[in-house]
Amino acid sequence: MPDQDAALTLREARGRYFAANGLGEGGYEDKWVKLAVGPLRFAFPNTPGRVRAVRYHDLHHVVTGYATTWTGEGEIGAWEIASGCRDMVAAWVLNLYAMWIGLWIAPRAMWQAFARGRHSQNLYGEAWSEALLDASVGDTRRRLALEPAAPRTTLGDALGFVIWSVAAVALALASSAPVALVVWLISAALH
Repeated sequence: MPDQDAALTLREARGRYFAANGLGEGGYEDKWVKLAVGPLRFAFPNTPGRVRAVRYHDLHHVVTGYATTWTGEGEIGAWEIASGCRDMVAAWVLNLYAMWIGLWIAPRAMWQAFARGRHSQNLYGEAWSEALLDASVGDTRRRLALEPAAPRTTLGDALGFVIWSVAAVALALASSAPVALVVWLISAALH
């Protein structure tokens, strides 16, 4: 996603982000979230917890510049994990899955996004209101310490990255184990 004009309000920039990514009005009112992976189509419930988190997540895309590609979602997942998802359980879980995918396809980008997150802040700690959308992109970037230069990383950043990467892999493996068991049982029953 190209960088949003710093003078735009978050509302204007989010509108451009929705239009550029074919997201309509963001899908906050939809009952299901639809996801395509190549020819495969998936859907999962658009829970209130997910809606609560994704309102901020969409603004994070705007202020960080991370795309909605697989790599971009991994980057924003790593950035949000590193900068902290507060009490947003849906954000923690979805970001760990995104980070796990990102570790497979772009590990260096995950490291860079995670390090950036460790040295910046996000919007998850703020109470949601439509007034939040009136702030400019540039002011919000400054307030969240989203400087264009890469942060100077520390040993703590590296250790945090390893720990959260292990957590992402563990979550993915733990959640795929029941699916693998069912596939194996069906396969065994057919032979």
